[in-house]
Amino acid sequence: MTGADGGAGFAEAAQPGAAEVTASVIVEAPAERVFAALTAWERQSDWIPLTTVRVVEGDGGEGSLVEAVTTIGPAVLRDEMRVVRVDAPYEVGVVHCGKLLRGPGVLRCTPMERDRTQVVWHEWFHLPGGTAGRVAWPVLWPGSKFSLTQALKKFARLVEQGRLP
Repeated sequence: MTGADGGAGFAEAAQPGAAEVTASVIVEAPAERVFAALTAWERQSDWIPLTTVRVVEGDGGEGSLVEAVTTIGPAVLRDEMRVVRVDAPYEVGVVHCGKLLRGPGVLRCTPMERDRTQVVWHEWFHLPGGTAGRVAWPVLWPGSKFSLTQALKKFARLVEQGRLP
Protein backbone atom coordinates (compact mmCIF):
# COMPACT_ATOMS: atom_id res chain seq x y z
CA MET A 1 0.00 0.00 0.00
CA THR A 2 1.15 3.54 -0.68
CA GLY A 3 -0.05 7.11 -0.43
CA ALA A 4 -2.88 8.54 1.62
CA ASP A 5 -4.18 5.11 2.64
CA GLY A 6 -1.85 4.82 5.62
CA GLY A 7 0.29 1.98 4.20
CA ALA A 8 4.04 1.65 3.75
CA GLY A 9 4.27 4.69 1.47
CA PHE A 10 2.52 6.74 4.12
CA ALA A 11 5.01 5.71 6.81
CA GLU A 12 7.82 6.81 4.52
CA ALA A 13 6.09 10.14 3.80
CA ALA A 14 5.68 10.74 7.55
CA GLN A 15 9.46 10.94 7.99
CA PRO A 16 10.93 14.46 7.77
CA GLY A 17 12.43 15.36 4.42
CA ALA A 18 15.40 17.59 3.63
CA ALA A 19 13.36 20.62 2.50
CA GLU A 20 12.33 22.54 5.60
CA VAL A 21 10.13 25.64 5.60
CA THR A 22 8.94 27.57 8.65
CA ALA A 23 6.88 30.74 8.92
CA SER A 24 5.27 32.44 11.89
CA VAL A 25 2.95 35.28 12.74
CA ILE A 26 1.45 36.84 15.87
CA VAL A 27 -2.35 37.05 15.76
CA GLU A 28 -4.25 39.48 17.98
CA ALA A 29 -6.81 36.85 19.02
CA PRO A 30 -7.08 34.03 21.56
CA ALA A 31 -5.61 30.62 20.67
CA GLU A 32 -9.01 28.89 20.55
CA ARG A 33 -10.23 31.26 17.83
CA VAL A 34 -6.95 31.12 15.91
CA PHE A 35 -6.88 27.32 16.01
CA ALA A 36 -10.49 27.11 14.83
CA ALA A 37 -9.61 29.37 11.90
CA LEU A 38 -6.51 27.32 10.98
CA THR A 39 -8.46 24.07 10.97
CA ALA A 40 -11.39 25.45 8.96
CA TRP A 41 -9.70 23.73 6.02
CA GLU A 42 -11.91 25.03 3.20
CA ARG A 43 -11.42 28.60 4.45
CA GLN A 44 -7.67 28.29 3.81
CA SER A 45 -8.63 29.11 0.24
CA ASP A 46 -9.37 32.63 1.54
CA TRP A 47 -5.78 33.27 2.59
CA ILE A 48 -3.53 30.92 0.60
CA PRO A 49 -3.14 32.48 -2.87
CA LEU A 50 -4.18 30.55 -5.97
CA THR A 51 -5.21 27.57 -3.82
CA THR A 52 -8.47 25.72 -3.28
CA VAL A 53 -8.66 23.54 -0.17
CA ARG A 54 -11.27 20.91 0.61
CA VAL A 55 -11.77 17.97 2.93
CA VAL A 56 -12.11 14.88 0.73
CA GLU A 57 -12.44 12.31 3.50
CA GLY A 58 -13.56 12.65 7.12
CA ASP A 59 -14.75 15.68 9.08
CA GLY A 60 -11.52 17.70 9.02
CA GLY A 61 -10.32 16.19 12.29
CA GLU A 62 -7.81 13.46 12.99
CA GLY A 63 -7.75 10.85 10.22
CA SER A 64 -9.23 13.21 7.61
CA LEU A 65 -7.74 13.64 4.14
CA VAL A 66 -7.42 17.24 2.99
CA GLU A 67 -6.61 18.31 -0.56
CA ALA A 68 -5.09 21.64 -1.55
CA VAL A 69 -4.91 22.41 -5.27
CA THR A 70 -2.75 25.33 -6.35
CA THR A 71 -3.16 26.57 -9.92
CA ILE A 72 -0.75 28.96 -11.60
CA GLY A 73 -1.65 29.35 -15.26
CA PRO A 74 -1.54 25.88 -16.80
CA ALA A 75 0.42 24.40 -13.87
CA VAL A 76 -1.56 22.52 -11.23
CA LEU A 77 -0.05 21.29 -7.95
CA ARG A 78 -2.18 18.83 -5.96
CA ASP A 79 -1.24 18.47 -2.29
CA GLU A 80 -2.92 15.67 -0.34
CA MET A 81 -2.45 15.64 3.42
CA ARG A 82 -3.67 13.32 6.12
CA VAL A 83 -4.49 14.94 9.48
CA VAL A 84 -2.56 12.75 11.90
CA ARG A 85 -2.83 14.65 15.19
CA VAL A 86 -5.15 17.26 16.66
CA ASP A 87 -4.39 18.82 20.03
CA ALA A 88 -6.86 21.69 20.09
CA PRO A 89 -6.26 24.57 20.50
CA TYR A 90 -2.51 24.13 20.30
CA GLU A 91 -1.39 21.92 17.44
CA VAL A 92 -2.45 20.04 14.33
CA GLY A 93 -0.10 17.63 12.57
CA VAL A 94 -0.40 16.53 8.96
CA VAL A 95 1.47 14.25 6.61
CA HIS A 96 1.67 15.33 2.97
CA CYS A 97 1.11 12.03 1.18
CA GLY A 98 0.56 12.89 -2.46
CA LYS A 99 2.65 11.95 -5.47
CA LEU A 100 4.82 15.09 -5.47
CA LEU A 101 4.52 16.71 -2.04
CA ARG A 102 5.45 14.32 0.77
CA GLY A 103 6.50 14.84 4.37
CA PRO A 104 5.21 15.91 7.77
CA GLY A 105 3.96 19.35 8.76
CA VAL A 106 2.69 20.99 11.92
CA LEU A 107 0.65 24.10 12.68
CA ARG A 108 1.18 25.34 16.25
CA CYS A 109 -0.76 27.95 18.20
CA THR A 110 1.00 29.27 21.29
CA PRO A 111 -1.15 31.43 23.58
CA MET A 112 0.47 34.69 24.65
CA GLU A 113 -0.56 37.34 27.11
CA ARG A 114 -3.31 39.82 26.20
CA ASP A 115 -5.20 37.24 24.08
CA ARG A 116 -2.53 37.06 21.41
CA THR A 117 -1.40 33.86 19.70
CA GLN A 118 1.81 32.96 17.94
CA VAL A 119 1.22 30.72 14.92
CA VAL A 120 4.11 28.63 13.61
CA TRP A 121 3.71 26.63 10.40
CA HIS A 122 6.53 24.14 9.90
CA GLU A 123 6.95 21.68 7.00
CA TRP A 124 9.62 19.06 6.21
CA PHE A 125 9.20 18.04 2.56
CA HIS A 126 10.92 15.22 0.72
CA LEU A 127 12.60 16.69 -2.34
CA PRO A 128 11.41 15.18 -5.61
CA GLY A 129 13.80 14.73 -8.51
CA GLY A 130 16.83 13.29 -6.70
CA THR A 131 19.98 15.36 -7.14
CA ALA A 132 18.18 17.95 -9.29
CA GLY A 133 15.68 18.52 -6.47
CA ARG A 134 18.46 18.98 -3.90
CA VAL A 135 20.25 21.43 -6.19
CA ALA A 136 17.05 23.40 -6.91
CA TRP A 137 15.89 23.64 -3.27
CA PRO A 138 18.20 26.53 -2.20
CA VAL A 139 16.79 28.54 -5.12
CA LEU A 140 13.16 27.61 -4.37
CA TRP A 141 13.35 27.95 -0.56
CA PRO A 142 13.24 31.78 -0.31
CA GLY A 143 10.10 31.93 -2.46
CA SER A 144 8.47 29.15 -0.43
CA LYS A 145 9.23 30.90 2.86
CA PHE A 146 8.08 34.27 1.52
CA SER A 147 4.80 32.83 0.18
CA LEU A 148 4.04 31.01 3.42
CA THR A 149 4.83 34.09 5.50
CA GLN A 150 2.59 36.29 3.33
CA ALA A 151 -0.25 33.75 3.58
CA LEU A 152 0.04 33.71 7.39
CA LYS A 153 -0.01 37.52 7.51
CA LYS A 154 -3.23 37.51 5.49
CA PHE A 155 -4.60 34.80 7.79
CA ALA A 156 -3.84 36.97 10.83
CA ARG A 157 -5.60 40.00 9.30
CA LEU A 158 -8.72 37.95 8.50
CA VAL A 159 -8.87 36.50 12.02
CA GLU A 160 -8.32 39.92 13.62
CA GLN A 161 -11.07 41.41 11.44
CA GLY A 162 -13.46 38.63 12.52
CA ARG A 163 -13.67 37.27 8.95
CA LEU A 164 -12.29 33.86 9.96
CA PRO A 165 -13.22 31.18 10.94
